[in-house]
Amino acid sequence: MSARMLSLQEQLDRMTAPGDLVEVVDADEKTIRCLACGHRCLLKDGRRGICKVRYNDGGTLRVPHGYVGALQVDPVEKKPFFHVTPGAGVLSFGMLGCDMRCSYCQNWQISQTLRDDRAGRDYIPIASDELIALGTNRRARAVASTYNEPLITTEWAVEIFKQARQAGMLTLYVSNGHGTPEVIDYLKPWLDGYKIDLKTMQDQHYRKELGGVLQHVLNTIKLVHEAGIWLEVLTLVIPDFNDSNDELWDTASYIRSVSPDIPWHVTAFHPDYKMTDRGRTPTDTLVRAAEIGAEAGLNYIYAGNLPGRTGEWEDTRCPNCQTVLIRRTGFYVQENKLAHTGGACPACGTQVPGIWQ
Repeated sequence: MSARMLSLQEQLDRMTAPGDLVEVVDADEKTIRCLACGHRCLLKDGRRGICKVRYNDGGTLRVPHGYVGALQVDPVEKKPFFHVTPGAGVLSFGMLGCDMRCSYCQNWQISQTLRDDRAGRDYIPIASDELIALGTNRRARAVASTYNEPLITTEWAVEIFKQARQAGMLTLYVSNGHGTPEVIDYLKPWLDGYKIDLKTMQDQHYRKELGGVLQHVLNTIKLVHEAGIWLEVLTLVIPDFNDSNDELWDTASYIRSVSPDIPWHVTAFHPDYKMTDRGRTPTDTLVRAAEIGAEAGLNYIYAGNLPGRTGEWEDTRCPNCQTVLIRRTGFYVQENKLAHTGGACPACGTQVPGIWQ
């Protein structure tokens, strides 16, 4: 008689290690609290977090370890980071699962694997040193935890990032930003850049349609900036969801309240996953969002993923003299005047914040 096939959940449970981001609530009852994301799940013995991949095994928090669900080399602009080593290649890896359930997720086959039977993405076992060796062989300048939500696999990311630092690579997070003070403290020594999706300024959207809490994301934006980790913020502009002038103004104003030097990316929606009831974001909507960002006082606004259609909003300009410093089309850098200046505008000397090594 053949052995029973393990379910994907059972297979992933074998690809785990004890987690660090945990608080013991009741040692006798073996009750713990996970601290990796804003849900701060209270887990009795045998229970799983909202993410489905972190769980309580006899009072020990087990967390994902030793595999990837996706792996490839991308341009850093695709993440998107526009103020981090322009034109560099990034070894991008993801695992499986997410702490949110966005109806328009473009990586839903990875993020919703354990929630949606249609997803069922497989995984590839790999050691952290093997992963870094792949990046080194491909001459990647950085390694990024992306595709699914990196917060829920933070311990694995930090193991990789420690080796990446030794190899001279930068370390990046591409995240929904639904974090906690504890996870940012844990990441701070090992993380160079953090991209956060600020999806909407309406808390009811976060709670009902995305599965999160707006305030956790707003807090994380502040925490990342205060930690000295390079931060860029992205808003996917979705028709009849978050594209009103008032909401775009509120989004830009909040970012401005943290720092006018945080780059804000506004990108175009396309119908995907469960949100197929509306069309793509028009080009003029992205341009309008960028103009609102400038009016709100942000120094660096980028209208992305419509290559060649949003005019000056793909380029980096000096906020002081308006010299075009980096000229882009889509993910491709056409000209970079900061390549040998350490980030200083060659025309007026204004220092442009970022990581320009």
